[in-house]
Amino acid sequence: MFEPVIQEETTGCGIASVANILGKTYSQMKASANAMGIYADDKSLWSDTQYVRQMLSAAGVVTSIDEIPFESWHALPSLALLAIKHHQEEGKNFWHWVVFKRIDGKAFVLDSASYLPANIRTDFESMQPKWFIEVIAP
Repeated sequence: MFEPVIQEETTGCGIASVANILGKTYSQMKASANAMGIYADDKSLWSDTQYVRQMLSAAGVVTSIDEIPFESWHALPSLALLAIKHHQEEGKNFWHWVVFKRIDGKAFVLDSASYLPANIRTDFESMQPKWFIEVIAP
């Protein structure tokens, strides 16, 4: 298949997820993000959707205007950014970005977390997404 991009910083899941969508390495995507004023250590990267949208838009990729509530794995589009591990800190929402893909009817998630034994995931019951952003394939 392919090798998923692994985040090189604890808070780099947004950068890694966009790299997974665009077919770039983490360092390439990080350089592009930094040039746009987006940095992995900015907590907004995983508490605000504008940064991932900005990175994708700069590459000519269109996304859904709104975040769409997750209903089921089957209802997801072929490519989406998912918000999992949703939680609140001091009243502010935070999450972990992952990429959902469906290729030839086979669904999987690219999870950039470095601590996982495998970054291509099919353990859907473990992830519990809150919402998603549809990504129109680049």
